[in-house]
Amino acid sequence: MPCLRADAGISAGVCRQMYHACVYRVALPAVLITIFVGAWILGVPLVVNPLFLPIFPLTTIPLAAVGAYIGVRTRTLEDATSIATLLTLVMLGLGPVLIPPDRLPDILITLGYLSPATYAASALRQTLLGPITSRLLLDLTVLLILSIILLWAVARKMQWRERM
Repeated sequence: MPCLRADAGISAGVCRQMYHACVYRVALPAVLITIFVGAWILGVPLVVNPLFLPIFPLTTIPLAAVGAYIGVRTRTLEDATSIATLLTLVMLGLGPVLIPPDRLPDILITLGYLSPATYAASALRQTLLGPITSRLLLDLTVLLILSIILLWAVARKMQWRERM
């Protein structure tokens, strides 16, 4: 039995509503609380740009699509969890996501360009800490392209599962 399946009774509209509910009603409040409480505890000054609200979903879609792809490719929840945990650690370790770029070897910075987490972290860093630079346009473009490719791959794999 696949970890994630497309049930015939769920339409695209319902899936879209579920996604918006998850992003704006569940994930966004949790992220905002984490950001503001974390900044307060650590004494980090925030310069929240209004662009944060439309950018936030774009930073989550590629990573959620990676998780969905893992779900459609694995047979059990345990397999999906193991792969997702490993991939999360790899994506966070590659590039300047958790560690500043000046403390990383050049090879990790270069490999970080393969990870959607690098672009998401850069976009969030710019909209929460400032200043916004031209790099934000690159980050959003890469995140949009990755979102389209990964969601296409998930949809293609789910169609294959439906035919089985």
